Amino acid sequence: METIQLHSVIPQVFAQRTEWESDIWNVDATFEKGHLYLVEAESGCGKSTFCSYILGYRHDHSGTVFFDNDDTAKYSVKQWVEMRKNHISHLFQELRLFPELTALENVQIKNKITNFKSESQIKEWFDMLGIADKLNAKVGRMSFGQQQRVAMIRALVQPFDFILADEPISHLDDNNSRIMADIMMKEAHEQGAGVIVTSIGKHMDLKYEKVFKL
Repeated sequence: METIQLHSVIPQVFAQRTEWESDIWNVDATFEKGHLYLVEAESGCGKSTFCSYILGYRHDHSGTVFFDNDDTAKYSVKQWVEMRKNHISHLFQELRLFPELTALENVQIKNKITNFKSESQIKEWFDMLGIADKLNAKVGRMSFGQQQRVAMIRALVQPFDFILADEPISHLDDNNSRIMADIMMKEAHEQGAGVIVTSIGKHMDLKYEKVFKL
């Protein structure tokens, strides 16, 4: 997949608005593979909604979301499964980890779908992010910042054309934020992938090619 395009997309909850000051809603917005984007928003402007539309978890909008020239409204369940498996990776704002499983098990569940990364690579990322001692700790007993790092590793153990990181460093210090950004960008570069980072404030310190105001 080379492009993600939003054409005149308006969430139903905003349908009564008559004036817009958005680079995303009610306009044409394009994201291209291999490029780096930041989507900035104030709370309540639809940042998580934007992510859900790209991932196909929600369809409560007017307008059209295209992957290349394909209207995603026509996608079957099988097509969405294939898309999320091999073309779009997502770091959820709320993480969606399994609290009863260990940090490593949470990553392995994802990795076993495609066997994309070796266990040595996964453990190297744990070490780089300062959570090597948490490999066998249950996620439910880890801090939110530690869980964010686990969720990032999980997001990277699959092939992707785009990675969507929804407020990935909200609970991280500057050093771990930098390390996470470096790991993500290195993997995205190796896959030739596009990167879309969202933020309502603190965001990864990267050289964004375009900033969208939601």
